[in-house]
Amino acid sequence: MNRMSLDMRADDRLVIIGPSGSGKSSLLRCMMGLEGIQGGEIRFQGRPYIRGGPGYTPTGIDRSLQRQIGMVFQHYTLFPHLSVLGNLILAPVKVGGMSRPEAIERARAYLARLGLESKLHAYPSQLSGGQKQRVAIARALMLEPKLMLFDEVTSALDPEMVIEVQNVMLQLADQKMAMIIVTHDMHFARDIATRVVFCANGSIIEQGAPAQLFRQPKESRTREFLEKILHLD
Repeated sequence: MNRMSLDMRADDRLVIIGPSGSGKSSLLRCMMGLEGIQGGEIRFQGRPYIRGGPGYTPTGIDRSLQRQIGMVFQHYTLFPHLSVLGNLILAPVKVGGMSRPEAIERARAYLARLGLESKLHAYPSQLSGGQKQRVAIARALMLEPKLMLFDEVTSALDPEMVIEVQNVMLQLADQKMAMIIVTHDMHFARDIATRVVFCANGSIIEQGAPAQLFRQPKESRTREFLEKILHLD
C-alpha cells in the first residue's frame, strides 16, 4: 500500500470503494492492528494509536484505544464451538473485565435490538448467513466501541439477507456511530456514507460527499470505475 492520509469526525461514516486489490481491506486491517504499517502513524481519539515500524511490524499499539474499535469481517469469524451467547460474552468477560451476569444482560439487549433474542442458545451452524453476520455485529458492539469497521460484510450473503444486515448498519448510522465501511454496493454506499473514498493501486484517488463523487467525480480513474460498476448494476 502506498501513502494514505485520511481523517474523520466522530459521527462520520466513511465508505471506501475501489477495484479488488486496491488496498481497501488492508487499510481496515491496519486500523485494527492486524497488519503493520511501514511508516507514519494512525491516531485515534486525538491520541497516537499505531506507529509504523520496519518490516511492516506494528509497533507502539495502544491497546486501550484498540479496544474502542470494533470490526466485522466478511466471513463472520464466529467461534463454532460457542453458542451465540458464548460468542458475545467472551471478550467483555475475558478482555473487558465485565462480570458474567452483566455481560449476559448486555448480550440479551443487543440480540433483542437486532431481532435475534430467540437465537441466544443457538450455535453458528444453526444460523443463516444474515443471522451470523448480525451476531458478529452484536459481538463487536459488546465492548461499546467508538468506531466500527465493516469489511465487505454483505458480499457473501444472499440478496434477502443483505437487506437484513444493511438495515442494522443503517440503524447504527441513525445513532451517529462512527463507521468505516468497505463495500462493492454503490447504492448502499450512497445511502449510508457521509463521505466516499475511492482507492486504486493502494492509494486514495478521490474523496468527497456521496452526491458529488457519484454524480460528478473529478478524477478520470474514479469516473472509469463508477461507469463500469454502475453499468453492471
